[in-house]
Amino acid sequence: MLRKTGLLLMVVGLLLLGACTQEPEQEEVATSGEEVQSVESESLYPMTVTDSYDREIILPEQPERVISMAPSITETIFALEAESQLVGRTEYCDYPEEVAKIPTAGSLMTPNMERIIELEPDLVIASTHFPMEAVETLEELGVQVVVFVPQESFEGTYRIIEEVGRILGKDEKAQTINQSIEEKVREVAERVADLPGKRVYFVVGFGEHGDYTAGGDTFINEMIEMAGGVNIAGDVSGWGYSLEKIIEKDPEVIIISKFFGLKDAFEMTPNYMDLNAVKKGELHGLDINEIERQGPRIGLGLESLAKAIHGDRY
Repeated sequence: MLRKTGLLLMVVGLLLLGACTQEPEQEEVATSGEEVQSVESESLYPMTVTDSYDREIILPEQPERVISMAPSITETIFALEAESQLVGRTEYCDYPEEVAKIPTAGSLMTPNMERIIELEPDLVIASTHFPMEAVETLEELGVQVVVFVPQESFEGTYRIIEEVGRILGKDEKAQTINQSIEEKVREVAERVADLPGKRVYFVVGFGEHGDYTAGGDTFINEMIEMAGGVNIAGDVSGWGYSLEKIIEKDPEVIIISKFFGLKDAFEMTPNYMDLNAVKKGELHGLDINEIERQGPRIGLGLESLAKAIHGDRY
């Protein structure tokens, strides 16, 4: 992360002399401030954290070496400006670019236990898909683990940012991030309030291995509705769907990831290429990570959804 250097203040003559005479007092104030901050930090510990499995984890002191086992958690740590405490991540953690410098410790569902132990973490923060067996194994090895699952709700994102911020001593920054997301949510709500809802299909997977989308009980369905769309799969649960249903529901807008050539593949695949939305240029490739990862960029994901759904009318 690039850091801006401050301007050098130049003083001469009596001003320099005056600054020198005041130096001991300034140092005393600074030292006093540091002591107060240290006392406040110590007063927070031991800290009890209740994770998504209703487990109470007692942290004896503020973690200084943290491993993130989810891209959303990694993005949150960077947004909190606590990346100096991050010593490990998953192979799927790819944002921001600076994260590439952090050692990897396996994937979401298959953590590398040996690597995690080698990195000597004070705490492992995990999320969706992290196996409970891995939690138990790590704890047996003396590694503390907290698991935050945002559930299938947009609101769950706020809680995780708050909790990670509290653990890392970044409460105020967490509040600022959540306020920024809330502002974006209000902005989108105002702009789509009077726009007609369009039928939307969100592509999670397609092709010979089946069709997958966000059903009515998912947070992505909630986001589609917040963006002023109507999810054609809103009447089903989970993530499974079918090409027959897509054709029957005839979506006006289709959302797909812009990565890995998926958009091109979708519009070149028989049956999918014949969908009206594809023919009319309403197949939109988005940065799907802003939407699927329930982290600090979710407000941007909501806005990109609204722009794709409503086009120039947004």
